[in-house]
Amino acid sequence: MAEQLIIRLASQDTDKVHWLVWSKSEEHIIASGELATISHLSELSTKAAHREVVVILPSSDVTLKLLNVPAKSKKAVQLAAPFVIEDDVAQDVDSLFFAYANFSTAEGNCPLAFVEKYKMTHWLAQLATASIQADFVIPEVLAMPPADERWQMIAIDNQVIIRKGQWQGCTLDESLWPHMLGIWLNADDDIAIDAFSPIAHQADNIDINYLPEELPLALMAQHLDTRSFTMLQGEYAAKKERSSLAKTWGLVAGIALLALVLNIAGKAITLMQFNSQIAAVETKVIERYKHAFPQTQRVRIATVKSQLRRQLSTIQGVDNNGDFLALLMKLQPVFAQVPTLKPENLRYDGKRKELRMQATAKGYQDFEKFNTALAPNFTVSQGALNNQGTTVTGAISIKAKSGGNS
Repeated sequence: MAEQLIIRLASQDTDKVHWLVWSKSEEHIIASGELATISHLSELSTKAAHREVVVILPSSDVTLKLLNVPAKSKKAVQLAAPFVIEDDVAQDVDSLFFAYANFSTAEGNCPLAFVEKYKMTHWLAQLATASIQADFVIPEVLAMPPADERWQMIAIDNQVIIRKGQWQGCTLDESLWPHMLGIWLNADDDIAIDAFSPIAHQADNIDINYLPEELPLALMAQHLDTRSFTMLQGEYAAKKERSSLAKTWGLVAGIALLALVLNIAGKAITLMQFNSQIAAVETKVIERYKHAFPQTQRVRIATVKSQLRRQLSTIQGVDNNGDFLALLMKLQPVFAQVPTLKPENLRYDGKRKELRMQATAKGYQDFEKFNTALAPNFTVSQGALNNQGTTVTGAISIKAKSGGNS
């Protein structure tokens, strides 16, 4: 198609949605604008008709990683990749969606992008509600100009988008920009940036080349490469319309299949009665498993035993079962004192005899109350707390004091 509708979705539903209609053949803007929130996407339905739709996702929510995974086949690399990074992410890898690019470099053979499944599902559901079918979904960092020798930077809605390499970059709040720039300058002697927006800095060893200001989506439209990567993979792969001939043969096959099913229905009834009894037992096992591990979204009865072993291994980290269970026994009365604080992820470091957990609570005071209850018998280290609207999340490390007894 000669024209594209480019839609940049925001991290929060209450944030603005930017859009732009771009002529690929003439390389100019046909129309552009903003929507107050994602709930107004239906205003773009007519613009999406008969145009290629490219959806840009915020790189504050989509993380890029270039991994080096020791495996022979591409399929094996992609199957192993989520478990390579599971120690580096706070979420359960089962709650994340992974999309893969098809290239390799000296630094790695597995370029991937990951995002929380519920966000990906929500964004696509909002588009579907507005009768908009995305042809491509791309993290905004990858829509920036190539960053072969110089970083590429542009500002949008009090955020800064930075591309640092072929498969490297991020989006952060403008208020965090000076802090992160300081961290990057400590890691690199010199940083060179092509800036398409004014940029605040107070450092001598930074080379900034100010280029003519552009609309962020116009800049991205000029550098989109929809052929090399899209997030529409796996469970989110775009479903193509079948030809009329395929639909006709599908109908014939459906009728034949129905006749076969009716022919064997009588014999199947007895088998189904036995299967229903087996299914009831399997359902009970799966319910118990999900109750013990509520983060798990999919459980297969055939592998539940191995899944259970992996969950325990993930929680404990090493084979110090006695120490781990003893620590949990001591912590049980503390959890009972603060029932509104719920552990989401647990990991036990057997060498340090330390329990690390990601927890959610109704408010900051729940974390304070929990830490106060721990203080007499445990050494506590708490990470930053994040307000998620109706809940507060944070990381806590807990270690029993020498001679402590709860």
